[in-house]
Amino acid sequence: MTMVAAIPSMYRTQHAFMPAPQLPAFQERLPRHNGLLDLVPDDVWDRLAPHLQLMSFGLGTVLYEPGTALKNVYFPTTAVISVMYETHDGASAEVARVGDEGVAGVSLLMGGESNCRSVVQRAGQAYRLRGHILKQEFDHGGPVAQMLLRYSLSLITQMAQTAVCNRHHSLEQQLCRWLLLSLDRLPGNNVHTTHELIANTIGVRRVGVTQAVGKLQKLGVICCSRGRITVLDRSALESHVCECYAVVKRETQRLMPSHHGDCHHHHI
Repeated sequence: MTMVAAIPSMYRTQHAFMPAPQLPAFQERLPRHNGLLDLVPDDVWDRLAPHLQLMSFGLGTVLYEPGTALKNVYFPTTAVISVMYETHDGASAEVARVGDEGVAGVSLLMGGESNCRSVVQRAGQAYRLRGHILKQEFDHGGPVAQMLLRYSLSLITQMAQTAVCNRHHSLEQQLCRWLLLSLDRLPGNNVHTTHELIANTIGVRRVGVTQAVGKLQKLGVICCSRGRITVLDRSALESHVCECYAVVKRETQRLMPSHHGDCHHHHI
């Protein structure tokens, strides 16, 4: 985690990660609080559970850097992870987001090396699992391999649609998509963020974000305060977003149907 100090100030954190207190009693088969883990058959869960470690991550924790070997994967429960690409001149943009519906580090199954930076965008918790353990389950084939391949396809869809959106749609539409993706991974309607963080994530100038936020606020769609955006009217937000959000949502639902809907709060 030595790279944390080198990233922009909005991503810096005093504590990279720490064990979360009071790890869940896996033997009691409590809700797993992650969409992919919820889909894991019980016999596989019994093999994985002893190796899962619940970790707490601060805002800005860098989980992966480009060109580094992937040793662990992370199944978020309350944390949200931003997958970002960075150019040689330091510009960056988010290409995918991982919350409690998925896993960070799935490319480990297809090469073992990261080609992007993965940063904790929302402080919270995630289960850490050694990569070779998940790779063993993947190599066995069966439902776990199929699940991980479907999830990988959903990530590819998200990345492709993000590229289209960044190239062809207005900043206001991109902001709406960004906010909806955030809401889908949060328990309420408050998004803790800043204009600077949104600009860095989308890959645009901060002044453009400020103007787009101001327009949505005047329309009564959102309400802004220091370090927080509250969505007042989700339906109105969805009416302002481009088709990219619906495409990703529909494809995710098709590829990753939840077997147990009681452990999820998001709309994906």
